[in-house]
Amino acid sequence: MRYDLLDLRLFRAVVAEGSITAGGERLHLSLPSASARIRALEHHAGVALLERGRRGVRPTPAGIALARHAGEVLDDLVRLEGAVAGYRRPAGTPLVLLAGSSPMRRLVPRALVTFLVAHPDVDVVTRERRSADSVRALADGEADLGVVIADARDAPPRAEDRLADDSLVVVGPTDGVLAGRDAMTFPEVAEHPLVGLEPDAPLTRTFEANLGEHAPVARYRGRAVDLGTVVDLAEAGVGLAVVPRHVVDPARALAVCELAEPFARRTLVLQRGARPGPGVDELAEHLRRAAQQPLSPT
Repeated sequence: MRYDLLDLRLFRAVVAEGSITAGGERLHLSLPSASARIRALEHHAGVALLERGRRGVRPTPAGIALARHAGEVLDDLVRLEGAVAGYRRPAGTPLVLLAGSSPMRRLVPRALVTFLVAHPDVDVVTRERRSADSVRALADGEADLGVVIADARDAPPRAEDRLADDSLVVVGPTDGVLAGRDAMTFPEVAEHPLVGLEPDAPLTRTFEANLGEHAPVARYRGRAVDLGTVVDLAEAGVGLAVVPRHVVDPARALAVCELAEPFARRTLVLQRGARPGPGVDELAEHLRRAAQQPLSPT
């Protein structure tokens, strides 16, 4: 069977967005056109690739396999195009790196320090974005690299793209309500005062999007601009906090328990844009090296 590259891009977008409508919009396709392409793809594959429901679509096991291999094919194509197109990149154009609140805490700064020192002729611009926005910008050629979130509902990322565990946990004082708890659902967490990031922070927006419209209304006693302050407030007993596990220093006086929600199991992965050029491979390698170091605050 011969696969159309546009169909592969569309299928990956549909899986990432959880919606045929949203996936089609990313590729500027109408819903009828996107739906027809997905149906034709399933017909030629001879197997259902998506489970359709009232809230969107999810990939079947066959769909997960297709999304993974499609990603490899498209990544190879990007590298092929970049081998030539990268040399036409205007001299002095800075690399653009996108990441969410969590990787901006430790991973990205560590990689930037080592990369910029080693490459004085290359400039880098970093921007904080939600993973969905980063994926869209990378596909549109607006950025070079992105550190994005893959959760347990996504197609498994390639081993070489994995950077670090980014699972969400609940933290609070050791003598508080978390004592002796191994896991809590968010409705249980929301029964207590909370602290968190600002409403517009990528982590906050992603969290609320996953909870949906039926999520319990939580009382936030304080909101901060960075995860370090959020953890400080939780340790002081101001309120419970939901944060990525790797930002919590195990030496601190904090109780930590799992957030028992499917979307809480997350992995940071590296994704390339559609316009690779000089310096991109090197920055990617520095991000991988930074991810291999202990990411907890010191």
